[in-house]
Amino acid sequence: MTDSTTRPAHWNQAYERDADAVSWYQPAAQTSLELISAADILPDQAIVDVGGGASTLVDGLLEGGYRDITVLDIAEKSLDAARARLGSAAHPVRWLIADITTWRPERTYRCWHDRAVFHFLTEAAERDAYRHCLARAAETGGSIIVATFTEDGPERCSGLPVRRYSARQLEDEFREVAILAESRHEQHRTPSGSTQSFLFVRMVRN
Repeated sequence: MTDSTTRPAHWNQAYERDADAVSWYQPAAQTSLELISAADILPDQAIVDVGGGASTLVDGLLEGGYRDITVLDIAEKSLDAARARLGSAAHPVRWLIADITTWRPERTYRCWHDRAVFHFLTEAAERDAYRHCLARAAETGGSIIVATFTEDGPERCSGLPVRRYSARQLEDEFREVAILAESRHEQHRTPSGSTQSFLFVRMVRN
């Protein structure tokens, strides 16, 4: 994994391309929205999208009436792309530039959402830092939604190695902070036409 000094440069460079051309682009974040709905998150409860970047999840959340949304990403360019896409609708959203392994949250959230950050944390110390941050940020009884590549998913993404997971392995990774509620698989079609296997888990903060 790139270290804390090179990670921002790596991901800002990734967004030199159009946001809808990167491999992780989704026209609509349907599985994430379904899991947030299944978690019964109310419109005025806080949601943080970790590594949200230029994801269209925020569009779906705003359309669904959610009013307390934070999008966090290490790449300022990705957040700029999302703000430009949303125009005036972006104003109610909180936009944070931070590395999740060093971020110190100043508040708590009813829903923590992460599509494809955790699987880039290939070192144990990075995953420990992630869980420490999550433990501070996620409300007790709140929902934690994490998506990674499955065991038969890609071994690399954006030029970096990743860790691939089964539902049982993700459950073990988060056992100390959350209880597994459900898991789902998604076949993500990239803009280039290839298919990537994703695993989503919804957990409850204990």
